[in-house]
Amino acid sequence: MRVNGASRQVQSEPGTPLIYALRNDLGLKGTRFGCGTGHCGACTVVMDGRAVQSCDTPLWAAAGKEITTIEGLGTAATPHALQQAFLDEQAAQCGYCINGILMSVSTLEKPTEEEILKALERHLCRCGTHVRILRAIKRYVAGQP
Repeated sequence: MRVNGASRQVQSEPGTPLIYALRNDLGLKGTRFGCGTGHCGACTVVMDGRAVQSCDTPLWAAAGKEITTIEGLGTAATPHALQQAFLDEQAAQCGYCINGILMSVSTLEKPTEEEILKALERHLCRCGTHVRILRAIKRYVAGQP
C-alpha cells in the first residue's frame, strides 16, 4: 500500500485492523484508537479518496490502496488549509477526535452544510467545541477554490 505518498509494506496477518499496522508497524500515531468498532470516527483515514474507519478495515482491504493519515495532511510548519482553519478557530479542546474529523472533512469538495453534518455523523466528540468545529470547517470551505 502507499501511505502518505510512500510505498510501504507491512508484515501482518491479512485480517489485522489497518489502525494497528499504521500505529504499531509504521509508527503513525496520529490515527487514534477510539471504540474499535468503527462507530466513533477517531481512527478515520483516507483510503483512495474516501474516509474510512481504520479500526474495522482489515489490512487486506488496504493492499494496493493509497492511504492518507493525519501525518500526510500537513505538518506543523506547513499545515493543510483545513488544519489552519481549526487552529485559527481554536476548534479543539482535548483534540482526541479532531484528527479523524480532519480526515473526513478533507475528502469533501465545496460541501453544503448538510454534507458537512453528514460527514460529522460518524464522529463522537465530548469536548463541547462543536460550534468551533463547524466554524472552522466553514472557514476552510469558504477558502476552497
